[in-house]
Amino acid sequence: MHPLIKIEMAKKSVKPAPQQEQKSLEEALTKSEQFFENNKKTIFGALIAIIVIIAGGMIYNAKVVVPRQLKAAEALYPGETYFVNGDYQTALDGDAYGYDGFEAIAKQYGSTKAGKLANLYAGLCCAQLDSMEVAEKYLSKFNGNDRMVSPAALGALANCYATSGQNSKAATTFEKAAKKANNNLLSPYYYFQAALIYESLDKPAQALKLYKQIKQNYPESVEGKEADKYIARLSSK
Repeated sequence: MHPLIKIEMAKKSVKPAPQQEQKSLEEALTKSEQFFENNKKTIFGALIAIIVIIAGGMIYNAKVVVPRQLKAAEALYPGETYFVNGDYQTALDGDAYGYDGFEAIAKQYGSTKAGKLANLYAGLCCAQLDSMEVAEKYLSKFNGNDRMVSPAALGALANCYATSGQNSKAATTFEKAAKKANNNLLSPYYYFQAALIYESLDKPAQALKLYKQIKQNYPESVEGKEADKYIARLSSK
């Protein structure tokens, strides 16, 4: 996965003047602030792909194991079809054919796995519909212990914070997502996003710590291979 924010560094061997370096960084950070708004659909689309694949297994397990889970999973199923097809409003609110919508399912079956999953789906629908505050409410209710869906849910929540200008919360939530994932795919991706946001908050020490962590723990990841230039730039200050 490509980082959400790209901060360009000078490619010339001669170190730029302080004014030029500051101007370059400011321009890059301005671009980063625009990134979430311009690429929001793609960002959440990637998260949706992860969640849909793994959530299917969760629902199947719910159908097999517990009767109430079965009822909740059956209620959820039509919404998944709307969700995958991009009809987020209907997925969220329900239709005229007996499907109640993710919001209603989350309220009615909140204690079941499928009900908790409805909170996640509802949050993603709201994010796609530009209702970030409501998305935050639903996404924050989702809890899980797996290393893909749960971190992705935290990543989606962090993206909501970022799009609404809550950058400090976004950075710390990205770090939580990375720790929860504890894998070579999502962890470096989320740590990298956190580091870039820390830079935008003028917290270079925290950013540098994360870049070094990525380089040391995930050297073969896309982010690990890009970390050197970020480390070099911050270390030279």
